[in-house]
Amino acid sequence: MQLDIRPDPAEVGRARRWARSRLAGSGIEPDEPLAETLILLVSELVTNAVVHTGCPAVLCLSLPGEPGEEATVRLEVADRSGRAPVPRCVDGEATGGRGLALVDGLADRWGWSSEGTGKRIWCELDRCARPGDSAPACGATAVTTYDGLAYEAV
Repeated sequence: MQLDIRPDPAEVGRARRWARSRLAGSGIEPDEPLAETLILLVSELVTNAVVHTGCPAVLCLSLPGEPGEEATVRLEVADRSGRAPVPRCVDGEATGGRGLALVDGLADRWGWSSEGTGKRIWCELDRCARPGDSAPACGATAVTTYDGLAYEAV
């Protein structure tokens, strides 16, 4: 699934609405933490493309096919700017400059690659088992007992 993005700040809201509409049928509930994180990541990556490149972009979203399925959700934004994304260090008073730090903190993985004269920035979120499912949830720790002592793998 993909959405063409114009170099206009109003496109950020349209991209969020588009991504929310794609959640229906994927088994990801709109109030699920994964959905909220995904929408925030859409907002950050599309904002970066619109504000920092001034070029059209394409937003791609890959969602799991079956409700309840454990899978990876992948978000990509491709633009025509050859400028590499650069995380910035900003002070507490700055009103911007935290986007890539936010992506780094929220996504399970992220990166970027050159494509022709442009680039593609991507991030992935792991869709985990819900409480009560037989599979372990993401972030669950394993406790192993050895010689009467318990060890926790983190």
